[in-house]
Amino acid sequence: MNGTIRVGNLFGIPFYIHPSWFLVLGLVTWSYSSGLAAQFPQLSAGLALLLGLMTALMLFASVVAHELGHSFVAIGQGIDVKSITLFIFGGLASLEKESKTPGEAFWVAIAGPMVSLLLCGIVTAIGVTTAASGPLAAILGVLASVNLALALFNLIPGLPLDGGNILKAIVWKITGNPYKGVTFASRVGQIFGWVAILSGVVPLLLFGNAGNFWNLLVGFFLLQNAGNSAQFARVQEKLTGLTAEDAVTHDSPIVSANLTLREFADERVISGQNWHRFLVTDDDGQLVGAIAVDNLRTIPTALWSETQVKEVMRPITESTTVQSDQPLLEVMQLLEQQKLSVLPVIRENGVLVGILEKAAIIQLLQNRTQPNPA
Repeated sequence: MNGTIRVGNLFGIPFYIHPSWFLVLGLVTWSYSSGLAAQFPQLSAGLALLLGLMTALMLFASVVAHELGHSFVAIGQGIDVKSITLFIFGGLASLEKESKTPGEAFWVAIAGPMVSLLLCGIVTAIGVTTAASGPLAAILGVLASVNLALALFNLIPGLPLDGGNILKAIVWKITGNPYKGVTFASRVGQIFGWVAILSGVVPLLLFGNAGNFWNLLVGFFLLQNAGNSAQFARVQEKLTGLTAEDAVTHDSPIVSANLTLREFADERVISGQNWHRFLVTDDDGQLVGAIAVDNLRTIPTALWSETQVKEVMRPITESTTVQSDQPLLEVMQLLEQQKLSVLPVIRENGVLVGILEKAAIIQLLQNRTQPNPA
């Protein structure tokens, strides 16, 4: 999420807070402190506010525990957790990749609600066994009920909620196709989104009940994210079976390391090629570096005929290349994560295949989306 603030690590997982969380923290603190003050008039305003803040923080700690439930199961499956973020609608654990099987996906999805249900049981047991009373009993009751509500709400069977991921795993298991699972669960999520929006709009229009404004926000959240999930699933399905080599640009900008700068300028630059950066290969076709047109300016033109490309080129590290047989979906995700538009594609022996551009992947998707002529 853009604009998030990193506040540290949780068990090695980067932990972020979105600015919208502070608004919700303030609202929850005010709401619970007002409730405690009304329920227990003997509390001073300052103490009620402090207890309200403590309650709000414990509620958000419950949300974090919910996300850690997902995270620990994912880590157990060898999936890295990129971050946990608190925001206006709760929390989000960002996973590096999807589970490999529907069974594993099911356990990652259900882990969060199970943690919330466990917390509900623990807090309830503490309240009963300690015979808590007064403000403490009220706070424990709120914690138990909110954790129960968090579990039940997330079990709604529509993406992006946990219940939607559970439904996705079930459909994946039945059909053998993970993308059909995402598409189905996304449609269900969109249905729940529209239901939430209508449940907010109708009372608001008929009775002016502003309390249903929260239903509108939740509805739009479900609708937007379910739609995004469905769209991404369609992209994933179309890229399935394709490799990096399938999207390599024809006539990629490649030059020999043994060319002189004069030959390079005449054959590649002055001849009208629009590339500004060229990959450099040795006699065996292996990638050894890259040269930019601007690099020519560092050498006097009088020396171009006796200076070879390999003397001016910049080395390329293996980390900035992709293997020719690497799944195209992984390559697309790599381009997005590293904010790149171009990557060199090499074979296992280091021989250069060409360059892969983000635009080429988009064009490939468009071509596979167009209906075949009759």
